[in-house]
Amino acid sequence: MDEGRRVILRSAGATGALVAALAAGLLKPERALAANWDKSAFRQKTAADALKSIGADNAVASREVLLDVPEIAENGAVVPVEITSHVPGTTSIAVVIDKNPFPLTSRFNFMEGALPYVKVNLKMGQTSEVRAIAEANRPVGFAGASCVRADSSARSRSARLTIPTMRPSRSTGTRLMR
Repeated sequence: MDEGRRVILRSAGATGALVAALAAGLLKPERALAANWDKSAFRQKTAADALKSIGADNAVASREVLLDVPEIAENGAVVPVEITSHVPGTTSIAVVIDKNPFPLTSRFNFMEGALPYVKVNLKMGQTSEVRAIAEANRPVGFAGASCVRADSSARSRSARLTIPTMRPSRSTGTRLMR
């Protein structure tokens, strides 16, 4: 039998089985989607309103929420943010950037026993305070904050740095060149 024909028949059989399973209700793709996300919280225009809508308007500052962000972001379109929560029973971590058009940028929910750690790249339009709010089983939220300068001139400054490279030498093997 021709190999191309076998591939087509196998693909058609798999597609037919998938369609039959969907029609029978055995597969529920809507469960895989984020169907129950809080749309109103993500549509808030101010940081205070966003915090209020997720129930963290009176979050307490804590050293148990570690926020690792660059002091100066080379590119405001890609700002790396790393958050770790040592608050016992953390159920979710939310990230709020005060001067963004929509301050609540992300919210991550954790199952019981999961390590509350998040690493994400976010977009910042301008220099702003970045806050991470960890919500625990207790009704109080805990926040960590850091100011990030989104500076377009930072890229040109970093491009002027000279990075030493290794180049083979005839006599000594390898030497450091500037």
